[in-house]
Amino acid sequence: MSLIDLSTISTRAPEGLDKDEARKISRKRAERIAELHQQLVAENRHGVLILLQGMDASGKDGALRNVFGACAQFGFRVVSFKKPTPMEFAHDFLWRIHKEVPAKGEIVVFNRSHYEDVLIQRVHGWIDEAQVDRRFASINAFEELLINDAGTLVLKFYLHNSKEQQEQELMERITDREKHYKHNDGDWEERDHWDEYRAAYHDVLNRSTVPWHVIPVDDRWYRDYLMSEIVVNALEGLKMEWPPLVTERKWLMSE
Repeated sequence: MSLIDLSTISTRAPEGLDKDEARKISRKRAERIAELHQQLVAENRHGVLILLQGMDASGKDGALRNVFGACAQFGFRVVSFKKPTPMEFAHDFLWRIHKEVPAKGEIVVFNRSHYEDVLIQRVHGWIDEAQVDRRFASINAFEELLINDAGTLVLKFYLHNSKEQQEQELMERITDREKHYKHNDGDWEERDHWDEYRAAYHDVLNRSTVPWHVIPVDDRWYRDYLMSEIVVNALEGLKMEWPPLVTERKWLMSE
């Protein structure tokens, strides 16, 4: 498998793709995802784990809203991982992650994930490179356990934004009243480490045994178009079937 080089991947939509048509298709796919999610819940044979990773202001919340917004709340959860609590620090770094993975018949989206433990901690020097290596090995074993032992479908998305677009998005959180709630001074401090984060993400993308989907996000509508296509294809690939009617009342059965 060839290595992923983010510097060679555009952060924008390809030329020739009609934005309005793409948005219509994305909305139809979101409805299809909701239908497939209902079937997933009913069949109760598969769990689905969605990972969203990306630089600050890469559009993770928007992806959740536009790609999965039509899904029913039952059997669907979003988990966001922030700074570990004292209890979480007292355990191994995957302890808080493992208890949040999906059960059968459930979709769980990690808005940020266990990869933060080889990103922010690495960039700020809170762990050394030997610990980084051990954590990558643990993460790969963990994901393979979910897939091979529990039969979980794991989809991993890296939301690929440009440094220029990130600045624009962060500025809107200051200038747009409706986005003030998103502003965090710390995001600007983390932006100073852009190059270090980009290098760390290259390692994440290339040292994972479960592959990543790199999603250009400077054009948000293209993010939704591409992600929805991948999710629909993956869920349809499960070949799910509606469970048969179970009843002892024979007269309820259709002729």
